Amino acid sequence: MLKSSFTDDYIEAGCDEAGRGCLAGPVFAAAVILPAGYQNQLLNDSKKLNGATRYKLRIEIEKDALAWAIASYSPAEIDAVNILNASIFSMHLALDQLKIQPELLLIDGNRFKPYNNVPHHCIVKGDGKFLSIAAASILAKTYRDDYMIKAHESHPQYYWNTNKGYPTMQHKLAIQEHGITPYHRKTFNYNLQLKLDF
Repeated sequence: MLKSSFTDDYIEAGCDEAGRGCLAGPVFAAAVILPAGYQNQLLNDSKKLNGATRYKLRIEIEKDALAWAIASYSPAEIDAVNILNASIFSMHLALDQLKIQPELLLIDGNRFKPYNNVPHHCIVKGDGKFLSIAAASILAKTYRDDYMIKAHESHPQYYWNTNKGYPTMQHKLAIQEHGITPYHRKTFNYNLQLKLDF
C-alpha cells in the first residue's frame, strides 16, 4: 500500500513526468495535491497498471485531488535544454498552474531544481511509494498517451498509437525508412544499427 503523505504537517504536491526515454513527442509532467489521509487501493506507479486502469484512475484523481495540473516541453524545447532539464522545467510549469500553493514537493527520481523556495524531496521510484507521486505519474502518462495517439493520425507509419514514441524496433525501422519528423527529438541518439534475429 502506498503512503498518503511524507509528513503530516505540510500541503504536499507529488510530481512526476512521462516520456523521458522517447524518441518522439513532448515530455509531459504533472503535479497533484491529494487530500490529507487520502486512500485509493488501485493507485500505483503508472508503469505497473494497464491502460484501462490508468484512465479509470485519471477520472478519480481529477475528481478527488485538491489541485492538479499538467504541463509539457516540446521536442524543440527538449533539444534546446536537454531532456533532464525539460523534465524538471515541465514539472515547474505544472506547479505554476496549481490553484493551491504547496508547502512541500515530492519529486519522483533523484534530480530536481529548486522551485520558488518550496522545500522538496527527491524519491527514487517514488511513484511506487507515495500516492501523490503515483497520481502525478498517471496524469502525465495518460495525457502524453492522448497526445501521441492524436499525432499518430498525421504520421501513422511510426505507429505512435502503440509505441507512444518510445524506441521500439517498429519505431526504429520506421525512422530508418521514412526519416524523422518535427515530432522527433533531433539531439537524441537514434542508434539505428538494428539487430534482427531470423
